[in-house]
Parts: sequence; C-alpha cells; structure tokens
Amino acid sequence: MSAVPSSVSTPDLAAIKARQQAVWSSGDYAAIGTTLQIVGENLCEALDLRAGSRVLDVAAGNGNATLAAARRFCEVVSTDYVATWLAAGRTRTEAEGLSVRFQEADAEDLPFADAAFDAVLSTFGVMFTPAQERAAAELVRVCRPGGRIGLANWTPDGFIGQLFKIIRRYAPAVAGLPSPLTWGARARLDALFGRAAKAIHAEPRQFTFRYRSPEHWVEVFRACYGPMTRLYAALDTAKQDELTHDILGLIARGNRAGDGGMVLPAEYLEVVIERR
Repeated sequence: MSAVPSSVSTPDLAAIKARQQAVWSSGDYAAIGTTLQIVGENLCEALDLRAGSRVLDVAAGNGNATLAAARRFCEVVSTDYVATWLAAGRTRTEAEGLSVRFQEADAEDLPFADAAFDAVLSTFGVMFTPAQERAAAELVRVCRPGGRIGLANWTPDGFIGQLFKIIRRYAPAVAGLPSPLTWGARARLDALFGRAAKAIHAEPRQFTFRYRSPEHWVEVFRACYGPMTRLYAALDTAKQDELTHDILGLIARGNRAGDGGMVLPAEYLEVVIERR
C-alpha cells in the first residue's frame, strides 16, 4: 500500500532566513537597540563575567551585550548576519575606546571551533532564528564545558509577546515554525538545552519602555523596528489605522505613566545556562 502524501509542507528555512534578514535590515534598529542597553549590562552581571573571559555575542544587533562584556575587560567577538548592525556596534565600541572583534555570522552556523568561548550571550537575538534546535546546538557547541550561556528572551505573555500576537493578526506567521517567543518559556529552554546543561536558571525580569507618549512609541517603532516597518508598508491606510489602534490599546493596558507619557514594563526571561 502506498503512503498517503502529507498535506503539511516543510518550511523552506533558507528562504525564510533570507526574508527575515531583509525585514530586520529595514528601518533603523540601532535607534531602538540602544535603549535596551541595561538588559545587556544586567545579563553580564547575572553571568558573573570575569576580566579576560572569551565571550561571544550571537545575533548581537548593535551590540548591547557586546559593550557590556567589553566594559568588563572580556575578550569579545560580536556577531550578527546584518552588516549594518555590526557597523553600528563597531561605532559604539570605538567611541568608548573598547576592543571588540566584529564578524558577520549566522547563529545557526557559527564559524568558530568547538568550546572556543567561556561565555556565549544573546539578548533578544537568537530567539528569532527559524531553526531553533540548530541555533541552540550551536550556542552549546562553541561554549566550553563548564562555561555559561546567557540569554535575554521576550516572554509570550509580556508586552512584546502581546505585540507580536497583534502583528500576527495582520501578517500570519509561517506555518510549521515555532514562535520565537517560546524561548521565553522555561519548558522550551529545557527542551533546547536540557541535555547539555548542568543547570538552567531562568528569572523573569522587566525592561521598562520610557517614551514621550504612546503615540511616540508607535512612531519610533514604525520607523525603526523592522517587523513593524515592513508590516505598515504592506497595509493600506485603513488597515494601518486599525493596527495603530490595536497597538495603542495594548499600550494603554500596561502604561503606568499617568501623565500622557509612556512608562510600560515589558517582561523578559533572563537565562543563565551552566554548560556540562
């Protein structure tokens, strides 16, 4: 008896990654990334980094965790697959007189030897890779036994998680791919890293978005945050207004400013994985 063909197609990961790269390259992420600097600083403290440690920042963006590690006199390699982000990170490190090596690299295929680093970091970066198991395996591979992997991942129920749910109503996710937000759930981390980990420490943290107003936040993210930049460009005026209305409603539910401004806590998971 012949097998019945499956109606579920396998996602074309190479094509998805190419589209993602184009999306993230649009806008001006550095304008937003710099506001998240405190997350990288706190992650480096959670990892208890020591001067002289070999540190790899994966999907580094414009270098928040990179700078934080370099400020602690670590030997840092900063990687991303968006060249303009690396250039922004290089400008920041040069302005501070820090020593960092920058290299374009795919988080799912890191061009480094096994056990090359004492610590491997990623803040709101590696969680967006389409092949999650492959990316997790690469983080483990390049981290030495006894080293640490540090992650900051948005949670499904936090502000950014809810924002992505709104975005998906206007631009459905690719079928067959797990959500990036699963990296913000302990069960998923156990599945990705449990076999390689001596211990996994995961603590909910809050990053607070502070903007002039909710409308100012929408304006900045619409202009600078790739997924929103591309989404707004793909919608007609009526749908753009509807999307803005939905986002402002989400902000209103969490905004604690009380004076017309925006002070909004956004939950993320701060993760420290002790490598076997």
